[in-house]
Amino acid sequence: MTTYETVDLHTRVARYEAALEELRAAHQDVRAVLQDQILYERWQQLGADLGFVANQSPPPDQSRPQRDLQALNEHLPQMSDTWAS
Repeated sequence: MTTYETVDLHTRVARYEAALEELRAAHQDVRAVLQDQILYERWQQLGADLGFVANQSPPPDQSRPQRDLQALNEHLPQMSDTWAS
C-alpha cells in the first residue's frame, strides 16, 4: 500500500467515524423525542384508566420535543455534507 493510499484510507476512516458519531447523536435526539411523547401519552392513558380527568394543557416541557426536532433538523444537512465529502 502506498503512502497516498494510506493517507486516503485514514481520511475516509476519519470521515466515516465523524458521520457515525453524528448519526448516533441524531438517533439519541429522535429517541428522546419519541420517548417523551410516548411516555406522556401513556401517562395520560393510565390516568384516564384510573379515573383522573386529563388536563388539556400540554405538559410543562412540551416545547422540548419541538426544540429537539429543530436540533435534529440542523444535524441533517451537516450529516449529508460529511458523507458527500
